[in-house]
Amino acid sequence: QVQLVESGGGLVQAGDSLRLSCAVSGRTVSPYVMGWFRQAPGKEREFVATINRSGGNTDFRDSVKGRFTISMDNAKNTVYLQMNSLKPEDTAVYYCAAEEGLGKRLREGRPDYWGQGTQVTVSS
Repeated sequence: QVQLVESGGGLVQAGDSLRLSCAVSGRTVSPYVMGWFRQAPGKEREFVATINRSGGNTDFRDSVKGRFTISMDNAKNTVYLQMNSLKPEDTAVYYCAAEEGLGKRLREGRPDYWGQGTQVTVSS
């Protein structure tokens, strides 16, 4: 069983930065694609970003483009979400996710694995 464990969330002020980490453990099958989703209070879980194994292909939702960066460190089996210029509307529980495939199901919100989530709170 693949396990995903997020860390790095916290309480910050608008304009601050955070870097979330997702540690991958267990047996993984390549190719695979990693991603981040988030769920704000009273809202549905939404796509944030994805990255393929090589790091050559990334995708972001429009509201975070230019502010967030997703990266992968294969040696550490860790994916990161660097969040800059945080806004109160970024407040949510952020979930790491993985698809053992080409990423179509992940992008559609149907990954093979979910992490437990880490809380990000941005105050104004």
